[in-house]
Order: sequence, then C-alpha cells, then structure tokens
Amino acid sequence: MFDLSRKVALVTGASRGLGWAMARSLAQAGAHVALNARDAASLEQRLTELTVAGGHGEVAAFDVADESKAAAAVASIARAHGRLDIAVLNAGIQHRAPITEFSTADFRRVLDVNLTAVWTLAREVAKVMIPAKRGRIVITGSISAIAARPTISAYIASKGAVHALTRELAVELAPHGITVNAIAPGYFATEMNTALTQNTEFDTWVKGRTPLRRWGQPEELGPACVFLASDEAAFVNGHVLVVDGGFTASM
Repeated sequence: MFDLSRKVALVTGASRGLGWAMARSLAQAGAHVALNARDAASLEQRLTELTVAGGHGEVAAFDVADESKAAAAVASIARAHGRLDIAVLNAGIQHRAPITEFSTADFRRVLDVNLTAVWTLAREVAKVMIPAKRGRIVITGSISAIAARPTISAYIASKGAVHALTRELAVELAPHGITVNAIAPGYFATEMNTALTQNTEFDTWVKGRTPLRRWGQPEELGPACVFLASDEAAFVNGHVLVVDGGFTASM
C-alpha cells in the first residue's frame, strides 16, 4: 500500500520545513520528486540528501509567484518524464503586523505567494493531468484558517481561501480523475517557526493548548501527504486533513 513507484511529483517550497518533509516522504514511497524553491543551491543540497537516502529527484528552481516561470517549469517536468502525477503546492510566506500597521503591499505579497501562486500552479498542473485522466493535487492549508490568531491577517485570509479553493478544484477536476485535497498543519517546529519555538511564553502556550503537549515534528506531516498522493486515497476528494495533535479539537 501507498507505493508511489513510477510516479512523478512536484513539491513547491521543498528546500526546508514541511515542504522538505513531504518531498522526502514522497521519495521514500518511491516517487521521483522535483524539488522546488527559489534557491537552486539549497535544492541541490537537498537533492544530494535525497539521493544518498536512496531516493530519486531533480531540482526545479523557480519563484512560484512568477507565473511564466512556474508554467514553464511544470511543462518542462511533464515533457521530460511524459507525466506529472502529483503536485504538492506548499510554498508560502508569513508576515506579522497588527492590522493598523499592516501595509497593503505586504498583504498583497502574502496573497500572491500563498493563494495566487497556488491557483496558477494548479491551473498549469491541471493542463497536464487532464489529458492523462489522473492526478493528485495536495495543497498546504493551515489550522489558522480554522482557529485564528492576531497579527497574521494576510496569512489567515490566504489559507482560508486555499481551503475554499481546494473544494472548488476538487469538484471541477474530479470528472478528469484528479483529486484535490489540502493538509492543514498545526504548530510544527520548522525554520519558519524558530522565533516562536524559542519564545518561552509562546512555546508554553502551544504545548499547553495542544492535547499531545508538544510541537509537531516535520517528518510527522510527510506520511499524510503520501496518503493523499496515493492510489489508496482515490475516493478522498475536497478534504482538508488537519494534522495538529488535537489542537483544533480542544476547547
């Protein structure tokens, strides 16, 4: 079960954090993984790690917010392998500021990466998957779209829209044999959250608020991605899979 051998996958934001964890898990399950981020050097390092561990992949360095380069990269991967079976649309950014100090430019910048780029990539991936009559699209959402916190209004708006977009794409693409699901991670100890994990007050709050009394580890998200990308999840569609240690289940 959950064998991804001979599958080709694209993972955006794969140079670190949850993106790297999901890419690594897909490779461990047998997929050939195209690793995406903006920095080619960091991707080459990750590709070496993947190869040493027995995995297979390639570097696909581009800015997800650059529509033309994103489209060209998807087309290039599909052309080189004759297929693109899995797309994990994970790349995202954060910006923290009170609403009264949040600039419109920063709001748009977050939405461009977290929402518009996801939509653009989903469109380009669909162009490849529809003729093949198969495909798996997995989008990274957030529990912030379910349970809000102050100072991250753009991030929450983008992730809420991503959850809605997941449902819409699931309905639109299902007749073509394509499933679209999202993963909503809770609090994971990633590079993006380093400032939070090192903040004693916040660290105590997360551990106290999460029933499992700890932060999630990135490698714990990878198997959820493998499941949604697998043939075994063929009837799972339009779902937001929460992986948060029970955070949103607790009052």
